[in-house]
Amino acid sequence: MSSEFLDALTALEQQKGISRDVLIEAIEAALVTAYKRNFNQAQNVRVDINLATGTMLVYSRKDVVEEVADDRLQISLEDAQVINPHYAIGDVVEEEVTPRNFGRIAAQTAKQVVTQRVREAERGLIYEEYVDREDDIVNGIVERLDARNIYVGLGKVEAVLPANEQIQTETFRPHERIKVYITKVERTTRGPQVFVSRTHPGLLRRLFEMEVPEIFEGIVEIKSIAREAGDRSKISVFAHNDEIDPVGSCVGAKGARVQTIVNELSGEKIDIVEWSEDPVVFVANALSPSKVIDVQVNEDEKSTTVVVPDYQLSLAIGKRGQNARLAAKLTGWKIDIKSETDARELGIYPNENSPQLIVEKMDEEELDDFDFYKEEQ
Repeated sequence: MSSEFLDALTALEQQKGISRDVLIEAIEAALVTAYKRNFNQAQNVRVDINLATGTMLVYSRKDVVEEVADDRLQISLEDAQVINPHYAIGDVVEEEVTPRNFGRIAAQTAKQVVTQRVREAERGLIYEEYVDREDDIVNGIVERLDARNIYVGLGKVEAVLPANEQIQTETFRPHERIKVYITKVERTTRGPQVFVSRTHPGLLRRLFEMEVPEIFEGIVEIKSIAREAGDRSKISVFAHNDEIDPVGSCVGAKGARVQTIVNELSGEKIDIVEWSEDPVVFVANALSPSKVIDVQVNEDEKSTTVVVPDYQLSLAIGKRGQNARLAAKLTGWKIDIKSETDARELGIYPNENSPQLIVEKMDEEELDDFDFYKEEQ
C-alpha cells in the first residue's frame, strides 16, 4: 500500500467527513477476510498497516497451550519458548506470514472498502440532512410516475409520494415542480428513503407560515387544523397581540395571502376562524360560514348542542356533513346541530343562558364581542 493511498485517505477524511482511522480499521478487517479467502487459510491472523511507510504485514496469532489441539490456532509452550523463552501458557505468539503477492490483493480490497465506506458516508450525510427536515415543506420536481406512486426529486435524494398521500383531484407530469411535506425519513440498505405528502395537515400549516409573516414571527399562532385534502379545510388562529386581527392577517389584502395557498392546493377551500378558549365561542366560529344563535355545552361528555336559524341548517351541516365534521375535528368537541324550530319544540331553546336573553342585559361594548350570536336583520 503506497503512501499516496494513505494521503488519499486523509483527503477523503477532509472532503467526506470519514475518519481515516475508521477507514484503516475497516481495510485491516477486510484484508484479514481477503487473506483467508485467497490463500485458503483458517488460522487467526491480523493485518498491520504502517501509516508512516504505507507497508502492510500479515501476522498469524496462536495461543500458547500445554497440549495442541489445532496447530492452526495453537502452539505448544515448548515451541513458543524456542521463539522467545519468556512466553507462558495463555500468551499469544505472533508470526509474520505475509504472502509475496499479497500487495495486489490488498490494493484491490482496500479500494473496495474505501468505495463502500464513502458510499455509506454519503448516504449517512443525506439521511442526517433530510431527517432534520421531517415535518417541513420542500420543493421538488416530479421525476416519474407509476400505477400508484409519484417519485419526486429533491436534489440529492428521490422522495416517494404514495397514493394515499396524494390529492385525488391533482394530476402531475414529469419535470413539473411541486411542493411536498416530508412525513418520514428511513434508513434502508439502498440509502435513505424519504416519504412525502400532499394531504397532511402539516402542509397547510407550513404554507401559512411561508405566506403569513405574522405566523412565521409568532405573532399569530395556528391553534388547530382540520383538513379534507383537495376539498375543504378549516384552520383556527389566535393573536398574542390584541391589536392584531388573526383572521385578517391570514386572509391578506383582498384575500391575496389565502388565495396563494388555495392556488397551491389546487382550489381547496379554506375557512379561517378565530380560536377561543371558550368552547361556546370557538364552536360557533368553527361552524363558519353558518350563523349560530346558541351553543350549549356539556363539559362531562365534551359535547355541544348548536342552534342555527332554520334557513341556515343545511349550510351549518354542509355537503355530506362536511362543515359539521370539520368543525368537530377543529375544536375537539362533538357537535349536534339543531334548527331553531326543532330546538324550540324540544324545549332546549331559548334557556336562561341563551344569547337572546343575555343580550338584553349587555351594553354596546359587550355586544361587539357577541357578534356571532346576532341574528341577521
